[in-house]
Amino acid sequence: MKRLTFGLIAASALALSACASLAPYGPQQSAGGQGFNEQRIESNRFRVTYNGVGAPGPVVDRALFRAAQLTVDQGYDWFEVTQRWIDGRPDSAGGVRPSVSIGAGSSRYGGYRSSGVGVGLGFDLSGPQPTSTTLEVVMGRGAKPDRPEAYDARRVQDAIRNRL
Repeated sequence: MKRLTFGLIAASALALSACASLAPYGPQQSAGGQGFNEQRIESNRFRVTYNGVGAPGPVVDRALFRAAQLTVDQGYDWFEVTQRWIDGRPDSAGGVRPSVSIGAGSSRYGGYRSSGVGVGLGFDLSGPQPTSTTLEVVMGRGAKPDRPEAYDARRVQDAIRNRL
């Protein structure tokens, strides 16, 4: 019976975590919605934000992809991330994240004494959490600088396109 109950709880948690997921890649349609938006800061400098649900990794990919698209659309060859903000937790993918707790206690009442040990298993059933990535990028033409935060826009598009 205990195994059946545990199985039902685990299946319910998985079903709940599937209810909210990362929406298809595209522009943000409403405040607080999923998708990208950008703001021009200077002629070759933009702030690109991607809002999504779930683990930060796929949301970061989508922000990088949008920065690459914008770079090509503006007639540039490469972009460099000068600032990066990632909201959310590393474990924000949601779903079943078990936690285990152990407790012990004893007491005396009158002439009686008791002791006990307990083990608890808990699940976070809150589901996927909102995640937002913002990149401030500077765009350039010609050869890409040899710096870790500089990206060839077309190569980024080619590398990430299949994961969208």
